[in-house]
Amino acid sequence: MNTSLQACRIVLADDHVVVRLGFRLLLEGAGATVVGEADSGESAIRGYNELLPDVLVMDVSMPGIGGLAALERLRVAHPAARVLMLSAHNDAVVPVRALRLGARGYLCKRAAPDEFLRAVSRVAADQRYLDPELAQEVALAQLSGSASPLETLTEKELAVFMQLAQGRSVNHIAEDFFLSPSTVGTHLYHIKQKLNLQNAAEMALYAMRSGLIEA
Repeated sequence: MNTSLQACRIVLADDHVVVRLGFRLLLEGAGATVVGEADSGESAIRGYNELLPDVLVMDVSMPGIGGLAALERLRVAHPAARVLMLSAHNDAVVPVRALRLGARGYLCKRAAPDEFLRAVSRVAADQRYLDPELAQEVALAQLSGSASPLETLTEKELAVFMQLAQGRSVNHIAEDFFLSPSTVGTHLYHIKQKLNLQNAAEMALYAMRSGLIEA
């Protein structure tokens, strides 16, 4: 596929340096300019605010507030932001949430290089894009409503759950999300109730099996 991204300005947000390098080489080979890189949800927001790129390519699982919470904050400040979300997993829950929060596109990292460039090109043109391999799963998830217990979590609960599952403490999460520790504790209580989980180890295992965090 001959995808041209001539003059397209892009910010890459992924906490793996090697992954960012691979994406940079692909994008620059297609004519795009990578104007900035980020390795956390917070630095992705800062990079977007400073550079105002045509497209932000952002991983779901990153340190700090993570990709989904960063997307939510970004869309409040920049409603027209064009964001392509990436995930290492091919579950249906996170794509549905990401698209609901305003992402223009969603792609599994296992996709072929041509598919990655196609996705960036579509998002740069302000068109919606969904990984073909996820399309059927996402459609079924939306049709069936709360097919997964994760669907019962609110946006904030899901963001907090992903942080807890990665071993973050209640106090650290409270600082990152500008919440009181007691509010995070309330979210934690609801998460445990809704997902029928007892402790941090069970949360980490559940998140890994659901494809929310990398093993």
